[in-house]
Amino acid sequence: MALINESHPEQFILLGFTDRPWLELPLFIVLLITYPLAMMGNIIIILVSRLDSRLHSPMYFFLTNLSFLDMCYTTSIVPQMLFNLGSSKKTISYMGCAVQLYFFSIMGGTECFLLALMSFDRYVAICRPLHYSLIMNQRLCILLVSTVWLCGVIIAVSQATLTLQLPLCGTNILDHLLCEIPVLIKTACGEKKANELTLSLVCTLLLAVPLCLILASYASIGRAILKIKSSEGRKKAFGTCSSHLIVVFLFYGPAISMYIQPPSSITRDQPKFMALFYGVVTPTLNPFIYTLRNKDVKGAIHKLVRSICHSKCKFVDINSYFITQVSLIKSLFFS
Repeated sequence: MALINESHPEQFILLGFTDRPWLELPLFIVLLITYPLAMMGNIIIILVSRLDSRLHSPMYFFLTNLSFLDMCYTTSIVPQMLFNLGSSKKTISYMGCAVQLYFFSIMGGTECFLLALMSFDRYVAICRPLHYSLIMNQRLCILLVSTVWLCGVIIAVSQATLTLQLPLCGTNILDHLLCEIPVLIKTACGEKKANELTLSLVCTLLLAVPLCLILASYASIGRAILKIKSSEGRKKAFGTCSSHLIVVFLFYGPAISMYIQPPSSITRDQPKFMALFYGVVTPTLNPFIYTLRNKDVKGAIHKLVRSICHSKCKFVDINSYFITQVSLIKSLFFS
């Protein structure tokens, strides 16, 4: 077969779970339920963080970025999954595959850095409470978030671009639910050891460096919490960190098992289930983790709901008033 190195296929065939068709309908239903939940949960987090003045702090500024990132993360893959699972057509255009590859890689790389930044914020808040507002000022927070996004974009775009340049040896079949770097490398032919080594090194650095920063931050946080004399103070300090730790575990656990090993050693179904987990399950759970374990966010949500209900009641009252006036005028002129 001729190498496809100068041209590219018009489309890719995503096999997904075609060898197990009985699994497609349950997955379709699960995605149809979890995707709106993920979008709704993250939109609520963004809204309450912006509308409630009590949440105008660096912690919730970073949480807003995480929610926006999760929305982009899951939107980059779930609509295509739903289309493929709900129809006999299992294809994606080359351009659609490239766009999905870039977006999915950018969001994944950026989240690695963003979780590390959020742990640094918790470190300053607990270990340097008197200097927190001075250190984590608005200008620095914007600069840090911009740097995180820029690093995620640069690393992901460079790695995805190198992957798309690999020869495909005449095949356009991907044994996966989406276009992802390890699967495209595994599908490519010819000399790809350099790409596998580069991917392993990049992913190791991308995961290991932020994870080490997170662990170092929480080691210092743990020591600081143990020094707090009041049990109420320790409970409050632990409560502000536990949600973030759960999110870190949910994100880094599957990502490490997926990306640290060489693509050639990945089993057939591992990328599919991992993609479902860190592309669908994690963005759906994150808003609930932060709301169920955070009194400030729950209070802000209740306040938002009350204000919406109050606005609706006022609208109904005004509407009823106008209907009454129109009825009165009609009775006066047409009676």
